[in-house]
Amino acid sequence: MIQELKIATSRVGVLIGKGGSTKKELEEKTHTTISIDSKEGLVKVEAAEENAIPLLRAVEIINALNAGFSPQRAFEMIEDEDLLLDIIDLSRVADNPRQLDRLRGRIIGKDGRAREQIENMTDVDISVFGHTVGLIGYPEQMKIARAAIDMLIEGVPHENVFAFLDKKKKEAKQDMISYYY
Repeated sequence: MIQELKIATSRVGVLIGKGGSTKKELEEKTHTTISIDSKEGLVKVEAAEENAIPLLRAVEIINALNAGFSPQRAFEMIEDEDLLLDIIDLSRVADNPRQLDRLRGRIIGKDGRAREQIENMTDVDISVFGHTVGLIGYPEQMKIARAAIDMLIEGVPHENVFAFLDKKKKEAKQDMISYYY
């Protein structure tokens, strides 16, 4: 099985890693073979025919790296197969570079505090890179983080988004309590 994908040329070095270490580790952990065209940003991932899962996981890791995540954060998805990757393409909602900058700014917040607060309240890792917002987390938390980011994209004030997150966190805590009692 072969899967080809394109990544930003600025992220090729991250995928390769120092002395090829990231690429080699990804190949070993997913039992795949990865070839990279550094000039074009084209990546080819090959895996044995019998099992598509390692190939799909390798592609997901590469997509996470392309979305701005560090190799350490992206590789968490290999260690824990319940972790998912979601990528929001801001270029679909931004008509021009200024609007794209404004959206990124809303999601990141002053000194990164909005992004950090969403991460802390949902346990989802968030990367804002180029025209994308990448999320790595568990399905339930991912839905909540995605909803919060969608709210920010739609222009909902930050305090309303944080109130929504607080409400969701309290509901989850209440669900846990009622689950155990």
